[in-house]
Amino acid sequence: MQRLIYIGLAGGAGTLLRYWLSEVTARRFGETFPAGTLVVNLVGCFFAGLLFYLMFDRYLVNPTVRTVVLIGLLGGFTTFSSFGLQTFTLMRDGEMGLALFNIALSNAGGLLLVWVGYSLAKIL
Repeated sequence: MQRLIYIGLAGGAGTLLRYWLSEVTARRFGETFPAGTLVVNLVGCFFAGLLFYLMFDRYLVNPTVRTVVLIGLLGGFTTFSSFGLQTFTLMRDGEMGLALFNIALSNAGGLLLVWVGYSLAKIL
């Protein structure tokens, strides 16, 4: 139960960081292009890779701490970092076909389901 509380608190912190960075970026570059979301996703992916290496390959970090940071904090910041990290792991492990499948399905499927949800809401 304590781990769930830590994950929730870290997720809340990640969400606040995402909101702050997205707003700062949007004020700086405008909102014609979703620069805030792009910056958040790219920064999240950078930290996912950095922290994954540090916590799994370089230092022995407590599994609860890893979960709180990678799932709670980064998950609250951006789930795109999870997508990037999991796809990278597939590539690193030689599963290029699965990595490409994940990229294609996540992007095309995600866009398709946004359209389906939008279309469904329009007719209801």
